[in-house]
Amino acid sequence: MIKGQQSIQFEESPFLISSASVVGKKEGEGPLGKMFDMVESEDLFGEDTWEAAESTMQKEACLLAMGKEHLEPADIRYLFGGDLLRQGIATSIGVEGLGIPMFGLFGACSTAGEALALASMSVAGNYGDYMMAVTSSHFGSAEKEFRFPLGYANQRPLSAQWTVTGSGAFILGKKRSHVRITGVTIGKIVDYGLKDSQNMGACMAPAACNTIIQNLEDFGYAAEEYSRIITGDLGYVGQSILFDLMRGRGYDIKKNHMDCGMTIFDQQTQDTHAGGSGCGCAATTLSAYILPKLIKGEWKRILFVPTGALMSTVSFNEGASVPGIAHGIVLEHC
Repeated sequence: MIKGQQSIQFEESPFLISSASVVGKKEGEGPLGKMFDMVESEDLFGEDTWEAAESTMQKEACLLAMGKEHLEPADIRYLFGGDLLRQGIATSIGVEGLGIPMFGLFGACSTAGEALALASMSVAGNYGDYMMAVTSSHFGSAEKEFRFPLGYANQRPLSAQWTVTGSGAFILGKKRSHVRITGVTIGKIVDYGLKDSQNMGACMAPAACNTIIQNLEDFGYAAEEYSRIITGDLGYVGQSILFDLMRGRGYDIKKNHMDCGMTIFDQQTQDTHAGGSGCGCAATTLSAYILPKLIKGEWKRILFVPTGALMSTVSFNEGASVPGIAHGIVLEHC
């Protein structure tokens, strides 16, 4: 099952059986608005705080994903989940009531990839029939933790991205479906010394480049053998940098590249500057937009590469650089 330097190719590929997406009002007004399972008109989701709202999103996404397959929490062996908040509190509180044994994860905006990789490895290793991967982000809670409370009304630079209010949940298992995970490439931390937390696309692009090239080398694929190579949230700035870095290594992915942060919002009408970001960006786009295309066979094989900027409020305030990481998930139609 070991493939190359950083990858695993599954001898018996786990299937992605079910998924669900829950988003906020702004996301529902974007290009993918009609594709999400649940769009809430009030971003507090009936709660008193942004953090509690994010927990509610995660719980709803998990329940929706299980409901589609008529599964109960007791049917799920392990849950892999995470978010952007301190100590993963949105996940801990969100899934607490489900009573599923859980692994709390942090990979910043790459957490969807990390969770899917670990869940698929667990299914392939025969550690359970069903695993769940879930992640979320919320514009209000992220701005409050990493930048300024919304009431401050600070001006955002054009390189900044808009944190997606959304949660995506996925159930993986041995039960046959139309999408399977055939391999994973676990990313390395890549640090170019950038310190601008308002330009996360630039911080994450080198890690995306590293993981994509490693995946192609480990599996022996040409870039054209993927219907799409999909990054999580590089946005418009990060995509341009990624193309330059890839060309410098002899690869051109411009024709089949897609970025979730550039897809979930309309840059012309929604004033999101460089695009979307956050754990929920890649996760909800995968559930609502990417998986249906794989299920229908419009895309045969994709490389899903959620990207993360590994920083905290402490590291930023102490002047540390913002390293990036990206994990690659190979998804195929079957």
